[in-house]
Amino acid sequence: MSSLKVEAFFDEATNTISYVAYDTATHVAAVIDPVLDYDAASGRTSRKSAGKIIAYIHAQGLQLDWILETHVHADHVSAAQYLKTQLGGRIAICAEVNKVQKVFGPIFDAEPAFTADGKQFDHLFKPDEEFKIGNLQAKAIHTPGHTPACMTYHIEDAAFVGDTLFMPDYGTARCDFPGGDAAILYSSIQRIFSLPTETRLFMCHDYKAENRDEYAWESTVEQQKAHNIHVHSGISKEKFVEMRRNRDKGLSMPALIIPSVQINMRAGHLPPKAENGTRYLKIPLDLL
Repeated sequence: MSSLKVEAFFDEATNTISYVAYDTATHVAAVIDPVLDYDAASGRTSRKSAGKIIAYIHAQGLQLDWILETHVHADHVSAAQYLKTQLGGRIAICAEVNKVQKVFGPIFDAEPAFTADGKQFDHLFKPDEEFKIGNLQAKAIHTPGHTPACMTYHIEDAAFVGDTLFMPDYGTARCDFPGGDAAILYSSIQRIFSLPTETRLFMCHDYKAENRDEYAWESTVEQQKAHNIHVHSGISKEKFVEMRRNRDKGLSMPALIIPSVQINMRAGHLPPKAENGTRYLKIPLDLL
């Protein structure tokens, strides 16, 4: 029997679910997609959400080894750096993150010292790279389509799918960001569907589909293949691509894309201070 334990932390302000996944035998842990609270009206950051994760890790007597980002998020700011300062651990993401940085660095007029090589992160996972969390076996499965640098982290009998999939009644991720591709997303989802049918799938977001009263974030491969409204078994790639492209045309930009991408492409580092000692985010006009 697997010694994997998963604890979820739901941030209703951004509809994000962060996770602590740990080995009950060794008490070694990974945190997946942590949230730094950000108030768009004031530009202030806070650490209430991250504090809940830290308190849980202390209460369980865990050692944090990994801080895993499924991708460069456009809908919440990452608390990866704060967790690292408080608990240690290595911040990791897909090695293809440089493709995201090369696009968004110029869009946000990043400082000259910003490099589009992924070196802001402690570890860059190659596709299908295997790693361990204590004694737990894990694999970083490259699942692009939403972005070029999306990873699904397959840990024992669980997989953390980022934005690739939502709950079956909500569907799949958008593919209209730079580097996104609906056909590639379809192929990535088929990789997830090739996992054992009983594999537990943990979502990064839930927006509570119509006719559902409660938030939810866990399903299985079997449930997704049978019931996902966008990509259940029998849906062809051509049909999925047509649906996804039509749907994406009507979507607005995520509310927090401007702060999120600028910070998250830096592995959660805030932008450097200006000469006056203040940090600033940049807003590109008429571009996004």
